[in-house]
Amino acid sequence: MLPMLTFLKPSLLNGALPALSKTGALASCFSNLHHGFASQAQEQALFVADPKDFYLMQPVYSKDYVEKVLPQHLPTTSVGQRLGFAAVTVTRTLFDKATGYHHNKPLTEAQWLRRIIFLETVAGVPGMVGGMLRHLKSLRSMKKDHGWIHTLLEEAENERMHLLVFLKMREPGPMFRGMVIAAQGIFFNFYFIAYLLSPRTCHSFVGYLEEEAVKTYTHALHEIDAGRLWKDRPAPAMAIEYWKLEEDATMRDMVLAVRADEAAHSYVNHTFAKIKPDELNPFMPGTHEVP
Repeated sequence: MLPMLTFLKPSLLNGALPALSKTGALASCFSNLHHGFASQAQEQALFVADPKDFYLMQPVYSKDYVEKVLPQHLPTTSVGQRLGFAAVTVTRTLFDKATGYHHNKPLTEAQWLRRIIFLETVAGVPGMVGGMLRHLKSLRSMKKDHGWIHTLLEEAENERMHLLVFLKMREPGPMFRGMVIAAQGIFFNFYFIAYLLSPRTCHSFVGYLEEEAVKTYTHALHEIDAGRLWKDRPAPAMAIEYWKLEEDATMRDMVLAVRADEAAHSYVNHTFAKIKPDELNPFMPGTHEVP
């Protein structure tokens, strides 16, 4: 039973509802829904929302902007930055050796997808953990969060969307899924404890981690331009809808958008690492471009 009208799609307020009301069908729909007799069509007419209605943000870029995004590196000047950068360096070195990755070594499409999908399952963790911990702190302290939670959750959702669009191209097997579960369990708890101890160091870690992501996607773009990867392959429909790409967008267009997202996450986290945790979030909701 769904007694509240707040489940209605906003578009219905000036669309289907007036039409239903005029014919008396609206009362019938709600009566049937209340008593559990609503048809599938009636439920969809009243309660099925467009997936786009639930996005926290939708990054949309110009073609000129995404082409100009290139790998950047913020020099380490503080202890937190040094620790964060060292952790990223060690983590990437070990992961590259374990997967046989090298920027001068061509990978197959399957190897690229395994690498990207696995990394995106990890990349979606920090924003959610940081947002959750700041949310809980706000509840405990009974004080405002100064706007950080929204930006951190935007980051987590955006990374999850990266994962979902690449999953349209490959379905992981049981062993791969098991590795993801293990990695998520380890990394979540590590980052949870680390964020409690030093949020600034954690944001530095994510800032440098995203720098590496920009490098990886830049490498992928070089492979695409060389004709060795996803040559003229159409982008998944989900990617076209999420980034509002052209209808004939290719994988190159999608990877350009993903790289731009990662550059924005790097910039945001490096900024959070520099300011005090109780300072006002300098980023407006939906911020996704590097100045």
